[in-house]
Amino acid sequence: MVQHPFHLAFPVHDLQAARTFYGDLLGCPEGRSSDEWIDFNLYGHQVVAHLAPDETGLAATNAVDGDQVPCRHFGVVLSVPEWNRLADKLKAAGTKFIIEPHVRFKGEVGEQSTMFFLDPSGNALEFKAFEHPESLFAK
Repeated sequence: MVQHPFHLAFPVHDLQAARTFYGDLLGCPEGRSSDEWIDFNLYGHQVVAHLAPDETGLAATNAVDGDQVPCRHFGVVLSVPEWNRLADKLKAAGTKFIIEPHVRFKGEVGEQSTMFFLDPSGNALEFKAFEHPESLFAK
């Protein structure tokens, strides 16, 4: 099956802070940009930080397996080794997690490693990994 890259645009309050977070911390190569937006390559997907300070901030949450998960969030499903490397990198950088790296749904269908954190504009990101990737969409 061909995987098509997704495109996601989101608001930020400061483009330089977005460059530092997405480019330096997460390692996303920068694509095109202007004075009002920046394209980033997030694991092969196009995410675009748009300067819109009035639109930023964390929104509502829902309970999921004992955690309050931000309703509005995005991220990538990584391999387990990639997820571990990213979690270690974020911890070493002093990242404040809103949901610490841990295993969710332990022993159930959909068991996954997950972590949530905010970018400098309050956008929530989740990165997850499945020991059994085929269970990504399992019911």
